[in-house]
Amino acid sequence: MAIRGPKPKDSSRLHQKSRSQPWTEVPNVRYAGKVPRLPIYRVFQDREGQHRVKLDPMTRSWWKVISRMPHCINWTPSEWQFAITTALVYDSAVRGNNAAAVELRNREKVLGTTLESRRDLRIRYVDPAPQLAAVPEPARGKRDELEELYGD
Repeated sequence: MAIRGPKPKDSSRLHQKSRSQPWTEVPNVRYAGKVPRLPIYRVFQDREGQHRVKLDPMTRSWWKVISRMPHCINWTPSEWQFAITTALVYDSAVRGNNAAAVELRNREKVLGTTLESRRDLRIRYVDPAPQLAAVPEPARGKRDELEELYGD
């Protein structure tokens, strides 16, 4: 008598091999490269029409923090553009737009602003290798010079 149900799969096909992405290790050093500037104004639309508002000072403070994260060193121009757009979303959220707050949360995950989001992106900050300083030679006095000339 035949067994009901689908034919059992080959045991070698039961488990997929781990396809996880390797960790990106970034030196835990503040990014000091070139950073795009934020626009001065943001434009938004409501029932009354189009409005132009100056960016909130909190948005500029947020940008100073975000644009100096160590893993910014790996960002491409498109990622910088995404970050600028996220700053505009941040500005809208700061001014009380609840829909912008939800969008901001999702965008900040993509940018890797928190430890948890960096873990999800598989970005790890590592302490930079310590710089070995050259050991200075001890100061030489007159006595050392005489010993060198005449021996012990």
